[in-house]
Amino acid sequence: MALAELGVVVLDCPDPRALAGFYAGVLGGTVEGDGEWADLKVPGGQALAFQAAPGFVPPKWPAPEDSQQFHLDLVVEDLDAAEKGVLELGATPLDAEDRSRTWRVYADPAGHPFCLCRIERP
Repeated sequence: MALAELGVVVLDCPDPRALAGFYAGVLGGTVEGDGEWADLKVPGGQALAFQAAPGFVPPKWPAPEDSQQFHLDLVVEDLDAAEKGVLELGATPLDAEDRSRTWRVYADPAGHPFCLCRIERP
């Protein structure tokens, strides 16, 4: 029996509304909140929250000697189309050169790593 349910994943960042807007562009949904906190409500999906963190230092990737803190895996039908979209929204490629793989790594505008992963359908 579970002791709790997952409420929301919270990302520390310098500008919560701006980062929520980036992920709204990637995942859809609506952004609520201003100032120190913003929520992204995604239709039919798990919400994400964004919290202001004074002195925020983005994780390093790849950096075996440092923690990447966490990363999001976002599944997509078309890696090339999704890549184009996230780059237009302000993402930075971290490890996206190998086009033979089923995943590519980017950083959001605050520096959090995330992966675009091609959906494998039978």
